[in-house]
Amino acid sequence: MKENKLAELSMDFSVDIINLVKYLKSNHESIISNQIGRSGTSIGANIHEAQYAQGKKDFISKLEIALKEASETGYWLELLFRTKHIDEQAFKALSSKCSSIRVMLIASCKTAKGNCDGEQ
Repeated sequence: MKENKLAELSMDFSVDIINLVKYLKSNHESIISNQIGRSGTSIGANIHEAQYAQGKKDFISKLEIALKEASETGYWLELLFRTKHIDEQAFKALSSKCSSIRVMLIASCKTAKGNCDGEQ
């Protein structure tokens, strides 16, 4: 159930990121928009891929990749805000969603690692 919530949240976040990229490109910002487009949508793709992992280690690996992508996305969001490409309201909303995903990913990784350790 928790993984479904994470998958749903990451899909919603990906939609937000795609809309952000469209906005940025319409304002002729292409450098950061390309970066955040890749990292922001990769989060959900890796979470989705983890649902069909070939074992617990693969599952954990996919979630850890998603966590790294979420961290990178947080960086790009802050950079967009500091360079005035997005306003404070947009930054706070997107950053909050990204942080929520990171928290859930960290918890999921810890749980999965704990379960994996118990099998040895």
